[in-house]
Amino acid sequence: MKKTDTQTGTIYAGFSYFIWGLLPIYWKLLEHVNALEILANRIFWSFTFMLIVLFFTKKWGLLVRTLKGFAQNQRQIYALAIASLIISGNWFIYIWAVNSGHMIEASLGYYINPLVSILLGMLVLKEKLTIYQYGSFILAAIGVLIMTFSHGSFPWISISLALTFAVYGLAKKLINVDSAVGLTLETFVVSPIAAIYVIFLFVQGSNSFLTASVGTDLLLIGAGVATAVPLLYFAKGAQKIPLSLLGFLQYIAPTLTLILGVFVYQEHFTKTQLLAFLFIWSALTIYSLSKSKLLPKKEFKNEKQATL
Repeated sequence: MKKTDTQTGTIYAGFSYFIWGLLPIYWKLLEHVNALEILANRIFWSFTFMLIVLFFTKKWGLLVRTLKGFAQNQRQIYALAIASLIISGNWFIYIWAVNSGHMIEASLGYYINPLVSILLGMLVLKEKLTIYQYGSFILAAIGVLIMTFSHGSFPWISISLALTFAVYGLAKKLINVDSAVGLTLETFVVSPIAAIYVIFLFVQGSNSFLTASVGTDLLLIGAGVATAVPLLYFAKGAQKIPLSLLGFLQYIAPTLTLILGVFVYQEHFTKTQLLAFLFIWSALTIYSLSKSKLLPKKEFKNEKQATL
C-alpha cells in the first residue's frame, strides 16, 4: 500500500467520521420536527441524492448488474432488506436521542459498537477472539452495568444504537456490493414506507415539510446529502487504509458527539457516567492495540482454557 494512498484514505475516512460527529448539530436545527418525519425525509432524499450520484458517476450499469445478481441470490435480498430496516431504525433512534437531550448516551452507543461487532463475529461468523478482545468485552460490559445501576434503568439508547449498527455491518458483510449502489438500494427498499408516512402526515395536516418554513424544508431535503456524503467518503477511505487505522479513526465521531453534548448543549455528565466511560475507553484502548498488532496474539484454543 502506497504512502500517498494511506494519507488520502486517512483524510477521507477522518472527514467522514468528523461529519458524523458533528451531525447532532444538524439534527438539533430540526428539533421542532417530529423524529419520524425527519427520518422519512432523510430516507427519501437520501435515495433521491444517490440516484443523482449514480447518474454522474455512470454507475447505472453496475446497479442493473447488481439487481440481476440479487435475483439469483435470495440470501442477498434478505440481507439487503434487513440492512435497510436496521439502519433506518438506527437513524431514528439517533435522531430522537439527540433531539431529546440524550446525546451522551448516543455517543456511548457508538463507543460500544465495535465491541458488539466482536461479539456478533464470534456468535454468528464463528470468529476466534484473542484474550485481549475478551478482556475488552468484559470491561465494556462493566461500564454498561455501571450506567444501568446508576440510572436505575437499562441504557437502551446506547445498546440499541450499538446493536443496530453492528447488525447493519454484519448484513453489509453478507451483501458485499459497491457502496454507492448499496446505499441506493437500501434507501430504495424503505422509501415506499417513508413516502406513505409523509403522505399520511399531509392528509392529517400534521406535516412540517412545506408548511413550517423554507429553512425547515431545505434542512429536511439536505438530510439526504448529510447522510450520503459521509458514507461515500467513508467507503473511499476504507479502501485505502488498514483496518486497524480505520478502527482507530472511528472514535472521532462519538468523541465529538460527547463533547457537543457536554460543552455545547449542556447535558449533565455525572461522575458515575465518567466512571462508566473510563471502563469503555479502557476496553477500546485494549481492543485497538490488539487490532494494531502491538499486543501479541493470544487466542483461546479450547473451552477449558477459556475458563481459566
